[in-house]
Amino acid sequence: MQAQFQLKLLSFLLVLSFLACNLPNQIIEESPPQAEPAEVTASEEAVSAPTASSASSQDLPTNLIQPEDLTYLGAFRLPDGGDEATTWEYGGQALAFNPNGDPGGEVDGFPGSLFGSGHDIWNYVSEVSIPAPLITRDIEQLPIATTLQDFQDVSGGLFNGFEEMPRVGLEALPPMGEQSVPKLYLAWGTHHHDEGSPSDAPTHAWCDLDLANPNTQGAWRVGDESLYSVNGYMFQIDHAWADTYLGGAQLATGRYRDGGWSGKGPTLFAIAPWDEGNPPDPSSRLTSQTLLRYSMWDDPESNTLRGYHDADEWEGGAWLTSGDETAVIIVGSKGGGDYWWYGYASPNGDGMPCPAIDPLEGVVCFNADGTPCAEEASSHCEGYLEESKGCWSSRFDAQILFYNPEDFAAVLASDLEPFEPQPFAVLDIDEFLYLDPPEWDQANLGLGDQRRYRLGEIAYDREHGFLYIVERYADGAKPVVHVWSIQP
Repeated sequence: MQAQFQLKLLSFLLVLSFLACNLPNQIIEESPPQAEPAEVTASEEAVSAPTASSASSQDLPTNLIQPEDLTYLGAFRLPDGGDEATTWEYGGQALAFNPNGDPGGEVDGFPGSLFGSGHDIWNYVSEVSIPAPLITRDIEQLPIATTLQDFQDVSGGLFNGFEEMPRVGLEALPPMGEQSVPKLYLAWGTHHHDEGSPSDAPTHAWCDLDLANPNTQGAWRVGDESLYSVNGYMFQIDHAWADTYLGGAQLATGRYRDGGWSGKGPTLFAIAPWDEGNPPDPSSRLTSQTLLRYSMWDDPESNTLRGYHDADEWEGGAWLTSGDETAVIIVGSKGGGDYWWYGYASPNGDGMPCPAIDPLEGVVCFNADGTPCAEEASSHCEGYLEESKGCWSSRFDAQILFYNPEDFAAVLASDLEPFEPQPFAVLDIDEFLYLDPPEWDQANLGLGDQRRYRLGEIAYDREHGFLYIVERYADGAKPVVHVWSIQP
């Protein structure tokens, strides 16, 4: 544990000098609505074959899934063990559902398995079973998933230049195009993608589901998109919608990079690597179709996600369908409260700004409405912890954003700009989380209302309507997986 702490501390010391978060010109703060309260190896058939791809707009769901359609079912723990690279500790950046990954697993009502990433320095991938979740405030009572495939490095050496605070996304899809077996799709990024640096490199790849023999292929760029905008999360687009509007491109990819470097809100692009080769040539630029992209940090128009803060953290997404209803969700930790700034966590835990003094930018501190903080609020504070340096808000809340797919269709038809879609609903899920970070990481993670990094990636079982959301740093340094049922 001490060694892991030292590694983690080193990782943060390496980034203490990174550039201050860039600033939007305007923020619209809006309070969101509140919701009512045995070893098995994956086979090549581990992802179901796709349904027929001859859909029309008449086949598409017409109603929207609402926050009240989500029922909380409980949580489960992830296995212990492993060395510093092959552990769930500090993991949970990436998650993908495998519908046939656990033969016999349907006995408890939760079939399939989950692929997920471990320690966020190495991001090795493991596959686990899905036990029936339990609602309890005692983490020790939660059921524990069984390891189906041990942690393996599936990166294929394609992302060796991505060393500073790596970002990873995963998604499992059935055979597409000329593929004969299912594939696990990989998105890899880093905190900085400086032009001409080793991290100025292709970000996407695929591999086989046998993690010990992944046969990784790639890597490819996503069109001409910024590397900061594409490599944080991936999920499958509903096949009927993809056939109707995207020419069959069923893979969504995107990222939110704090400070607006990816755009001032989550991004979403549709790609279909299988249409450009089996596999596409290394370093290819994949055709991409933009569904969602807000203004970049340097755009004077500042078209943002409603209530945008530089400190927002959007970590995963899913395209939900249930009967005649649908929605696209993005999950993460939303910055809120009276202030947001670049600097340090509030030493007194009161959400008051503790900005760094940048030699070029000066004090980086804003009120919720986007106006500069008053001098008395932005004065350099005392007693802060240097290792907490980064983007902060007065508070954070774990949230699910609900988007209407019709807005994305309008973007594709050029009836809306990519920055115009806004969530039609927001669900706060803090009440279900444990929010008990390990003591040795509290300076970085924050405490109380200022606890950040609340959520990791998510995965979706479309057939059974189960939604899996990672809460990071909940079981010591390990994540736990929370489960919801979607029942419109």
